[in-house]
Amino acid sequence: MSTGVANVEEVLKLLLETVKSNAAKNEVKANISEIPVGISNRHVHLSEKDLECLFGKGYELTRIKDLSQPGQYACKEVVTLCGPRGPIEKVRILGPVRSKSQVEVLAGDCRKLGISSHVKLSGDLAGTPGITIVGPKGTVQISEGVMVAQRHIHMTPEEAKVLGVCDGDIVSIKIDGLRGGVFNNVAIRANDTSGLECHLDVEEANAMGINPKSKITIVK
Repeated sequence: MSTGVANVEEVLKLLLETVKSNAAKNEVKANISEIPVGISNRHVHLSEKDLECLFGKGYELTRIKDLSQPGQYACKEVVTLCGPRGPIEKVRILGPVRSKSQVEVLAGDCRKLGISSHVKLSGDLAGTPGITIVGPKGTVQISEGVMVAQRHIHMTPEEAKVLGVCDGDIVSIKIDGLRGGVFNNVAIRANDTSGLECHLDVEEANAMGINPKSKITIVK
């Protein structure tokens, strides 16, 4: 075989691989262009120390339902949140335990509790108000950690690349339907432990008629 023929075959091989790769990417993009939505209500994440103060030394959370994000689950245990204006009872705990306790509430809950409303991404506790958490065995006063969760989309880095976004980006999303519309200021959270899903709270979902079967589209 001459050198010229060999070079042509190599070029054709590379072209074929490129076409296959692009087709695979387009297929993936088509599959994730409509992103599933998860609707969250108020809930609490506890540290190991605070869990033991509320439920007793050595206590372990009781898993009742796995959540969409890998390793996350809803627990049987509930607590009461007590603010200056009054309490909110039967607030679900989500597991597993974290390094610091965090309370995620709705904007309307802040008025009922009598605390300021701070929209934050999970884990960003700086500047957030504290609250008293009451459990069956004790009470914990956290100095910070109460937030209204900023709407966000979980995804893997590979999915982010296909969708043309990066971890930390702020995008807009479109929701179809009779009460649909556009939400701005949606954070991208891309890491290897994420499952593709847009997280909105109950108030946001109700405002646009969103249910767990709804799909959203990124419209940067």
